[in-house]
Amino acid sequence: MARVNGQGIRAGAAVVAAAAAVAGTAWGVAALVEPGHARQEQENVSRPAGTGGTGGGPDDGAKGGAGSAQQSRIPDGIAHASESGGNAVNITIDDGPDPQWTPKVLAVLEKYDVKATFCMIGPQAKAHPDLVKRVSAGGHRLCDHTVDHNTAMDKKPADYQQKQILDAKKMIEDAAGGGAKVEYYRAPGGAFTPESRRTAAANGMRPLGWNVDSKDFGKPGTAVIVKTVKSEIGNGPTLLFHDGGGNRAQTVEALDQVLAWLKDQGRPTGFPVRTAPDAS
Repeated sequence: MARVNGQGIRAGAAVVAAAAAVAGTAWGVAALVEPGHARQEQENVSRPAGTGGTGGGPDDGAKGGAGSAQQSRIPDGIAHASESGGNAVNITIDDGPDPQWTPKVLAVLEKYDVKATFCMIGPQAKAHPDLVKRVSAGGHRLCDHTVDHNTAMDKKPADYQQKQILDAKKMIEDAAGGGAKVEYYRAPGGAFTPESRRTAAANGMRPLGWNVDSKDFGKPGTAVIVKTVKSEIGNGPTLLFHDGGGNRAQTVEALDQVLAWLKDQGRPTGFPVRTAPDAS
């Protein structure tokens, strides 16, 4: 579950300088709490598409860590732009898979012939391999959302972050089977760190931000979710919704309305960028 989206800046070459710059410009949102699923204030490097670079640079390669030569070309800057460029929008779905709500979300996506990126929590994927396989078989992409969805990841040691990321990646890929790969990493609550971004990139996963938080997690009402997306769509192309974390009936209805609106607006959909250079 990604949480907070803030405006990033072009970072310097040094990681320390990048982190300091981000801390000075990121913006947070208020906490929302559901039983067993806390939303805390976090800072995340994110910005409208088409402005300066993200933390770590918009097209930095992964630095350090394990991974193949091809994987090491994945940048560790946080992605927001769309592979389809131009007017395209990226639909991203967090916190599943969920046996009740993921199929409903998939049905809405199929209705509009839209592909999305599903940011899955490792144990959820392990518990519902049928849904992971269905997501993958539907042409959607997989994203690592850690094992425990700890929104204080950025306060944890590097080895803890690495284990959370890599264990979840394995759970998701094992559940998907068929050689499916997890192509992105989204930090819980937007709690990215230079270490977590490098770990993700070195293992073939592009760190993934967002530009528009639909606010669906708090269940404010379908109309409010739709209004939020429409009012914030100018922030950039990557939209955040949820298929886990509680009753997602409002999300399902709002997603249907948003996709209908995007179609009327002539806005195509695509996947977030994975490789450099980009204007993410």
